[in-house]
Amino acid sequence: MDQIFLQVGSFTIRWYGVMAALGFMSSYWIIHRYRKQAGMSDDQVSSLVFLSMICGILGARIFYVIQFWDKFRDQPAEIIRIDHGGLVFYGGFFLVIIALVIFCRKYKLDILRVMDVVALALPLGHAFGRIGCFLNGCCYGKPTECLFGVKFPVGTPPAAHYPGLHLHPVQLYEVFANLIFFVFLLTMFKKVKRGQLVALYFVGYGIIRFVDEFFRGDHTDFIFGIFTEAQFIGLFLIPCGLVIFYFFGKHNRSADNDDRKKKN
Repeated sequence: MDQIFLQVGSFTIRWYGVMAALGFMSSYWIIHRYRKQAGMSDDQVSSLVFLSMICGILGARIFYVIQFWDKFRDQPAEIIRIDHGGLVFYGGFFLVIIALVIFCRKYKLDILRVMDVVALALPLGHAFGRIGCFLNGCCYGKPTECLFGVKFPVGTPPAAHYPGLHLHPVQLYEVFANLIFFVFLLTMFKKVKRGQLVALYFVGYGIIRFVDEFFRGDHTDFIFGIFTEAQFIGLFLIPCGLVIFYFFGKHNRSADNDDRKKKN
């Protein structure tokens, strides 16, 4: 396991950055493929993905720095070193939602259908990101004696925290969960009504993250002494998603009806 993908002299490309790039590329491919369902042009897709990439990285980094401020208090220059890892998905997720609302209002797009398409792309892109976390040695798990336990090399954060121990590969757990979730959302895309797919994403990812966090070994602070911050957010997203799913099920047209209306 090596954090470095390519190194020429002082120029270094890390696997973390490579996987993050692949994640954004896969998300772009999905959004572009289903852009017509959201009434977006090619140029709008490119602008949307670029905006989401910037806001996603910025929000995720800000959230990480706030959450782990002790690591940066004495090394402020490390704040901008995202190539060393350190992004919190929820931070990027919420900032991207704000950016999507502004983007859709500017271009007069159907925000619900745009968010449905983006929600479809998120699990696939996130899966690549978690592979990057695994190769980088961040977001690591608790010690385990199970068959799937992984021993990280000396010099990585998990090896420093749990020297000589095998850990749950929680990053890979989340990779597989996101891939399964992506297939599920793909099968549901044309079966649900406007806004319901993003509601399913809230519920599904909230559950995935809530469960996955029980196997994480890099957290030191807990809310109420029980839940991590990510679990607490997940507990908020799950009921919100269920309410949104029910509401849009009652008040919105189906995706098939939207398509027929456009054809007529």
